[in-house]
Amino acid sequence: MTTALLAGFGLGLSLIVAIGAQNLFVLRQGVRREHAVAVAAVCAVSDAALIALGVSGLGFVLHGAPWLVTAVRWAGFAFLLCYGLLAARRALRRSGEALVVDGADAPAAAARATAHPRRDGQRDAPSRHECPVSPDAGGSVPPDAGAAVAVAAPARLLPVLATCLALTWLNPHVYLDTVFLLGSVASTHGADRWWFAAGAVTASVVWFLALALGARYLGRWLATPRAWRILDGVIAVVMIAIAVSLVWPG
Repeated sequence: MTTALLAGFGLGLSLIVAIGAQNLFVLRQGVRREHAVAVAAVCAVSDAALIALGVSGLGFVLHGAPWLVTAVRWAGFAFLLCYGLLAARRALRRSGEALVVDGADAPAAAARATAHPRRDGQRDAPSRHECPVSPDAGGSVPPDAGAAVAVAAPARLLPVLATCLALTWLNPHVYLDTVFLLGSVASTHGADRWWFAAGAVTASVVWFLALALGARYLGRWLATPRAWRILDGVIAVVMIAIAVSLVWPG
């Protein structure tokens, strides 16, 4: 029992801890402190469901329905490509967002933004998805600080969870890792295969909660629009690369 549990935890963690669409999304929500725990819970529950399906033998059933895997692959390609292009658009937009978690951060964020003004002497106007930092948010912003800092409007819970579900269930790599690979290895543990599955699920819960809750400590380095544009640029490259890898032959 213990051997199967530890084996499942080790293999599950090794498969989860990798730069991918799901992890980057959890990281971004954790840094923004927007529904991070809910997103981590959705990822962990989804992994648990997929692992259970793999251990129960669904992987062998899917081997007999290759058209289903193909359909998921192309749906995942379309979704990841769109998500990556949106991230690229945010990265290229001059009026980026800054991370201001609470009102006490507003003066510091404004000072950081004005420390690097635009070369043309003008300030960027907030987009329709952003709101300028104002004294109403807490603290006082010096009049000469300008409204250069833009804070992304809080996202609603349901759209965030819908995006998380799509990134999870429309990624064929998730099925390869959880349903096929973990399911196949679990079968080698015989009667202890469900203990193996429990170890893999535990690894998923630990990882996603640690990623979501630990990401908030990156906020101090992501308190300027430039930092967020760099992060969105990385997200765009990874998402588009994963999308292409889903349909690229070989």
